[in-house]
Amino acid sequence: MRRLVVVGGTVVTPSGPVRADVAVAGERIEAVGPDLSRDGARVIEAAGLLVLPGAVDVHTHLRLETEDHPRRFHQDTVAAARGGTTTVLTFNNPGTGISETGSRSLLGGLAEFRDRTESRSAVDYGLSAVITGQQDDPIGELPALIEAGVPTFKAFMVYDFALPDERLEEAMRVAGRHGGMLQVHCEDPETIDPLVADALAHHRVGARHHALTRPPQAEAAATRRAIEMARRVEAPLYIVHLSSAEALDAVADAKSRGEPVYAETCPHYLSLTDDLYSHPDEAEVIKRVISPPLRSQADVDALWVGLRDGVLDLVASDHVPDRIDAEKALPAPPFPRISNGAPGIETLLSVVYSEGVAGRRIGIERMVEVLSATPARLFGLTSKGSVEAGKDADLVLLDPEERRTIRQADLSHTSDFTPYEDLPVVGAVRDVLVRGRPIGDAPGKFLERRL
Repeated sequence: MRRLVVVGGTVVTPSGPVRADVAVAGERIEAVGPDLSRDGARVIEAAGLLVLPGAVDVHTHLRLETEDHPRRFHQDTVAAARGGTTTVLTFNNPGTGISETGSRSLLGGLAEFRDRTESRSAVDYGLSAVITGQQDDPIGELPALIEAGVPTFKAFMVYDFALPDERLEEAMRVAGRHGGMLQVHCEDPETIDPLVADALAHHRVGARHHALTRPPQAEAAATRRAIEMARRVEAPLYIVHLSSAEALDAVADAKSRGEPVYAETCPHYLSLTDDLYSHPDEAEVIKRVISPPLRSQADVDALWVGLRDGVLDLVASDHVPDRIDAEKALPAPPFPRISNGAPGIETLLSVVYSEGVAGRRIGIERMVEVLSATPARLFGLTSKGSVEAGKDADLVLLDPEERRTIRQADLSHTSDFTPYEDLPVVGAVRDVLVRGRPIGDAPGKFLERRL
C-alpha cells in the first residue's frame, strides 16, 4: 500500500489539539508531527479541518442480509463510515437475524455471525453476544466465548427474553472471573408492567403511551439493583443507554465508592426530548419509540453534565435500522407491539460534535475520549481510539464550521427515517480512512478482543 500523509490539519491527540501532519504506512499511523516527509506519498490536504480518530460505536443492532434486504449489514456499515465511525460492535439480539438456523448456543451464534458477515463490512467490527433466558446454557458458555475473543455480553432486565435477577447476578460473576464484562439494559418490569396493563385496560394504546409507561423511576430502580448485584459478586458492570438524571445519580454513587461501574448514553438522549411524543402525527411519534424513551430537557442537561464530569463514560448510537414500512409498521399497532429502536449509526459523530463541542457543553478532547479512546479501552480494541504512532490509521477529517441540517434524504443507512429529521448541526465529515484506506477500498475485519 502506498504511503499516505495527511497534511496541515489540527490533530486532536490525547494531550490536546495540535497542528500536525499524520503519516500512514500500510494500515498503521507511522508518525504524527510537523512537516513530515511527503516523498512518494499520496497527500491529503487537511488545512482548516480537524483530524480525529474514527469513532468506536460499541452499541449497535445491525441486521444481517436476507433475501428481501441482501445488502443490509454492508450498507449500514458504509453509513457508519460516512458518518465518521470506523469501528462498530453489534449485538445478536433476538429478532436481528442472527441464529435464524435455530441455534440456542452462544458459540453457535458466534460461528454463524462470523460466517454471515465475513467480507460484508465496510468498517472493522465485532460482536457482543446477547444472553437470554431462551438459550440452553449461556452462562456456562461464557468462558469459552471470552476465550474466542468475545469478552462482552448483554443481558436484559425486561422483555420476554430477560434474565431473572439470580441468573443475571450469576452471569456477572462468571463473566467477571474470566475477564469479561456484562452490559445490562436496566428497566424495572415491576414498575413498567402494571402501567402497561392499566394503559391497555383503559384503551390508551397509541405510540406515545410507550414513553408514559416507562418512567425514569423504572430505569433508576433497575440501575441501582444491577449495581448492587455487581457489588456483591465483585464484577465490572456496564450500563447501556442511560437516559435519565435519576439513573445517572445511581451511577455517580457507585463511582464515588470506587466501584467498576461504567455507563453510556446515546446521542438521542443528548439532543431530543419527550416533547416529541406530543406530535399530532402518529407516524412522527412512532419514529421515537425507543427504550428507555426520550426524557425531559432537565434530563438532557443532567446527562451533558455527567458526560463532562466523567460520570458517563462514553456515547454510543444504539443504532436499530428499523423501517416505517417494515418493523415499525403503519397503521401503528398497540404500543407494546411497536418495535423499539431508531437509526443513529451515521449521525453519532455529527450530533455529539454539534450539540457538545460546538454547543460548548464539552471540549474537543472530551469528545474524542467518549467517542473513541474510552470505548476502545473498555472493549479491548487496543489498536483503536487515538491518533498516535502505532495505532490503526482510522482517521476522520471534520470541517468544524460547516452548517447543515440532518435529513433522511441525505443519509445512506438502511432505515427509511431518522429521529433527527430537520435537526440543525455544525460540522461535517469531509474524509474517512479505515486502516489507511478510503471507504469501500477493502472490507473491514472481524475483531477478536481481550479486556
